[in-house]
Formats: sequence, structure tokens, C-alpha cells
Amino acid sequence: MKITDLKCAVLGRNPVVRVVTDEGLDGYAAIEPAKDQHKPVVELYRERILGEDPTDVERVMLKIRRLGAFKPWGSAVSAIEMALWDIAGKAAGLPVHKLLGGKVRDKVRVYNGGVRSPMNGHAPEDHAAAMTAMREAPEGFTIVKQALAFHSAMPVQLPDFFYGEPRSGPSHPHRGLLTERGLRHLVDCVEAMKEVLGDEVGLALDLGPGWTVPDAIRFARAVEPFSLMWLEDMLTGDYVPYVNAAQYREVTTATTTPIHTGEQIYLRQNFKELIETQAVRVVGPDPCDVGGIAELKWVAEYADMHGVLMAPHGVGDGVLGLAALVQVCATLPDNYIAFEYPVGRPEWWCDIVDGLPDPIVSNGFIDVWDRPGMGVELIPEAARPYLSAEDADFFD
Repeated sequence: MKITDLKCAVLGRNPVVRVVTDEGLDGYAAIEPAKDQHKPVVELYRERILGEDPTDVERVMLKIRRLGAFKPWGSAVSAIEMALWDIAGKAAGLPVHKLLGGKVRDKVRVYNGGVRSPMNGHAPEDHAAAMTAMREAPEGFTIVKQALAFHSAMPVQLPDFFYGEPRSGPSHPHRGLLTERGLRHLVDCVEAMKEVLGDEVGLALDLGPGWTVPDAIRFARAVEPFSLMWLEDMLTGDYVPYVNAAQYREVTTATTTPIHTGEQIYLRQNFKELIETQAVRVVGPDPCDVGGIAELKWVAEYADMHGVLMAPHGVGDGVLGLAALVQVCATLPDNYIAFEYPVGRPEWWCDIVDGLPDPIVSNGFIDVWDRPGMGVELIPEAARPYLSAEDADFFD
């Protein structure tokens, strides 16, 4: 079997990669929403993999992995890797989890991710209302993550929240020292949320990046009585192309509240210092950014050897990313907590694929399926109407 083409098209919010072969087997994978900026990046790798056997996944990856970086370059490499595993599984007639060593669990725990309750404001009672809605969600999540502080609109919409200069723009651009009022407000919001969730539903917080080290320590210590699952991406994270392990370790060693990061990091090498120095208690690589599912599994196993927990990211990865996460998380060691549940956006995504269970999530878990490949297949006839004119030949 040989690779004859590599294509990329935008379906809804997600760039989708298709690896085409000379034996009629195709592999698909999705990239986190970024309109069409990933398409030219994907095309950079096309000539390097043509003619290769897609079932020799590692051999193909050796040709392109070192040419990636933090997103968008690593996102394209990651998508190609997952599409190769999709083909390898289909060619073998096996689910991908069998090719990764086999599943160690029959169902995988997820947390809310793409399922969020609209916020009407930033007061403690608004956060309590959001948690009430999450407790009533049909998915029955046992862990809920909520955005707060610099990962929300608080820096702009709450007066005197921090001493820094509020900045307009996407990707959480704010950074600075919190005011005493701002810190107290955050603790009040956490208390309000835990009053709703009690000890039956775990609460994690998505907080940054943007914190200073002193504030991160103050806040982590202040919320110790609430037994939070983790505090995520306080110092680095979204669209920050570096790790800052030493600063994370300073926060981690100062508190019993678990500290989490990792969703933007590309390749195992960039997790090395975080894990070996135990700079965080939880790592959360995204298969669509870290280099794919085999790379994610390597990070999970290395983290387990060092007593670090694993909670993979995935909120924007769509239903193809969901399939990849189900396959790889079924194989991870016991440091696995849960992965961030991605949903199809727009909702018609669920109409253009075959293989998704109904319901997908029950009591906070997804049953691991055993269909060949990733087990979720794009239906070309159903998907064609959603392609732009530029991408009209994607399935040809």
C-alpha cells in the first residue's frame, strides 16, 4: 500500500486531513478550529510522505515529525499521524487501540469540555448557576471544568480585577498581578461552585495563562480546602510556545492543589522537564497538538513512571478527535483521569459521520468501540454539501 495524496479541507469549524492510498483505504483526522490557516501547513508535508506505506506509521512520522513545532505546524503533523493510524487499523481489520497495545479499560471517563453552560455574568451566583446546569447535563459528568480568571472575560469586565493593562484580542492576552479584590472574588466563585457540586462531582479550573507566580501560589493555597481536581495553564498554555517548567515547579511545591498544563505542547521532548522535575501534578497533552496518539501515549507512560497524572485536552478536536481520544485513552496506564470531551460543531457534524454511539456519553463515560481504524468514518455524500468551492475535490 502506498500514499498517493494528502488533502486538507475545512468542515464546519475543523480543518480535516485526508490521507489517500492506492488501495482505496483513506485515513481521516481533524485539527482544532483555526479556519483555513492549517491548510497550507498541511500541504508542506505532502511531498515528504507520498509513496510511503501508511501502515508503517513510525517510518512515515520520522520524515515529518522534526519539521513540526508548536501550533499550527505541530497540529498538521499530529493530524497526519492520526490519519495514518486510521488507515493502519482499517488495513488490519482492527481498532486502533489494538495496534497501540490493546485496551486496559472498556470505558473511558470524560469531563465536560465542549459542553458548557452559558454564563450570564461573573458573580459567584452566576458560577453556581452554571454548575447547577452542568449537574443536570444528560451526559452525567463526574468531573466539570470551568473557565475563570485570565481564561475568561473577567480581566475586561470586572473593575479592578488586576493591576495589568486589559488588552483586546483573542487567545487570552491578559497578564498581570491580581488585586486583593480580584483574588477574593475568585475564591468566592470557587466556594459557590463547590457548594453546588459537593463531593459528588469533581471541579477543575481553566485559569490562564497570565498569572504571576506569587498569585498562582496564593490562589492555589486559598482553594486547598475545596479539593479541586486541578488548576490548569496558570503560567503558560493557550498559544504560548514555551513551557516554563521551573516556574510551574515553584507553584506545585508550594501547594497541595494539583497544578496542570500541557495542551499546547508539541512532542515528548517538550514534556521532559515538566515530568522529570515533577513541575506539575497533571499533564494534559492534546493528540491534535502533541504529535498524535502514539506520542500522547508515550507522554502518559513516562508521566506515570514519575508519579504525574494524565488528563488529555481535546475540547476543539471535533468528532474525529473524539474517536482518536477514545482509542488512545483506552490504552493508557492508571495515571489516566479523564479526557476533555469534544463535540461536533456545527451540530450537523454528527450527521456526516458513521460509527458514533447514541448517546455518546453515559454517566460520565464513553464505551470503547471495536470497529476497525478509529471507528468513526466520514460519509462523503453527506459531507460534500458543507465543503467550500475551494475544497470541492476533497473526496475525489
